[in-house]
Amino acid sequence: MCRINPKVDFAFKKLFGSEENKDILMAFINSVLNEEEQISYIELKNPYNLANYLNDKMSILDVKARDDKGTWYDIEIQVAPQTFYDKRALYYWAKVYTEQLAEKGRYGVINKVIGINVLDFNYFSDNDYHNIYKIYNSKTKIEYSDLLELHFIELQKFNKDVKSLKTSLDRWITFLNKAYEYGKNKIPEELAQDKNIKKAIETLDVMSFGDDERNVYEQRLKETIDRVEQIETAREKGIKEGIKEGIKEGGKKKAVEIAKNLLDVLDSETIAIKTGLTIDEINKLGERNL
Repeated sequence: MCRINPKVDFAFKKLFGSEENKDILMAFINSVLNEEEQISYIELKNPYNLANYLNDKMSILDVKARDDKGTWYDIEIQVAPQTFYDKRALYYWAKVYTEQLAEKGRYGVINKVIGINVLDFNYFSDNDYHNIYKIYNSKTKIEYSDLLELHFIELQKFNKDVKSLKTSLDRWITFLNKAYEYGKNKIPEELAQDKNIKKAIETLDVMSFGDDERNVYEQRLKETIDRVEQIETAREKGIKEGIKEGIKEGGKKKAVEIAKNLLDVLDSETIAIKTGLTIDEINKLGERNL
């Protein structure tokens, strides 16, 4: 089984952002793009370099690349939920876009920038795991410009089993979600048929870190786990405080209303603790809902 989690941004950068793995990166990008946009060449613009990271601990571990048509790509993976990720995604897209102007000094030479955002949390309200955003006229739906294209891939919304995979993107998402189950000697046939995903699994399985790399990886992993835990703790606290305040303001009637909403997600004992109702009262509410 792969010992390294490719969702940790440092590992993601080493896997997809190394010169020797450009074929993996190109295959992943092609899985996100439509058939008309497929690419056959990629140039890494910020290849994986440990020294650069150690010299700038605040650096963002995204992957920047450009194809032979001049289109730029900015790929980032984000595990911990962020309330304003839409603004973050636009900001990093805009950085790549405006850096072209600073380099060339002319608007006419600015090329398309495609942002690919891989999220290990649910951000949008719909159920699609892959959403694409562009700029259109809100009335005519005519495209204003093709220079902006943002992709959001929400890993947790993907619920296909390995036997149901249909597209290359399906296979890449499965790899990212379940890398811990696979190894160079344990690759499902549905994934092994794709030579690039097969290489990604084999590469990740034997990937080794030096002492500095191991320290960085473990620190980034710890930061991710801590951040997710903080968010979950805050959410739980918010729920408890909301219940407490709601009951305080609405009395017994409010407590019953809250209990009804919790019947499908919590057991009677826990609901009793949170609402102040007796277990018998809660059980009777459950019987009425049958």
